[in-house]
Amino acid sequence: MKIALCVKQVPDTTDIRWTENNTIQREGVESIINPYDVYAAELALNIKSEISDVHITVFTMGPSQAEDMLRKVLALGCDDAVLVTDKKFAGSDTYATGLTLSRAVRTYLPDFDLIICGQFAVDGDTAQTGPNIANFLDIPQVTYVKTFDSCENNELYLTRELEDGIEKVKVSLPALLCVLQRDIEPHRATIRGVMNAVKKEIKRCTISDINLSPENTGIKGSPTYVSKAFRNVSSHKAEKFTLSTKDSVQLLNEKLKSLGVLNNV
Repeated sequence: MKIALCVKQVPDTTDIRWTENNTIQREGVESIINPYDVYAAELALNIKSEISDVHITVFTMGPSQAEDMLRKVLALGCDDAVLVTDKKFAGSDTYATGLTLSRAVRTYLPDFDLIICGQFAVDGDTAQTGPNIANFLDIPQVTYVKTFDSCENNELYLTRELEDGIEKVKVSLPALLCVLQRDIEPHRATIRGVMNAVKKEIKRCTISDINLSPENTGIKGSPTYVSKAFRNVSSHKAEKFTLSTKDSVQLLNEKLKSLGVLNNV
């Protein structure tokens, strides 16, 4: 089985910066692997441990510094990595990102069986990139995946976690999965894994390698845009009182009346 694992490098939440186009600046900013993608990698490695002859190729779209993240994922036990990087990709929304990654997977892993992504990215929280990849590749998708159960006759059996309960599903390959966070301790890299990752060649994919027009990626190829970006600043003022129950009720009533909430009471 050939698995394409799509991961994303996201800015450290304490160090978010914006470009002049109101997109997140990624180059030269301290970054981490998207937390949901850690569990996507965990699912891919779980499948590899359960099924013989599984090969995992890691894909990410980002600046050159994302190579460090790819090596960390390789150190966990993945086999190959592709860095999709080009200045023309900058500013891509989820639609353009899905198109670009789908082209990269088609180019570097044309006979893939499975694509695995994290359900969300913490820098956007749209949950749209995975479904967009599936749409461009015209393959079925399963979202909100919690666990991999088994594989039989070219079909995967999975457990999904939804708002109203747990669902057991099966999907025919090739397919795409979007993975939720799990209550487990993810794999940690071994010394041997780190040494092997350092030696691995990371393939670089540019816009010309995937025969994609500049008009279809980056800001030009993005049908959505951010009109304004700002940090939320709380203006709430808190007061603390030590009162009896009776006095607390009276004070609360007075405060609510002063705010116009209890004008008719």
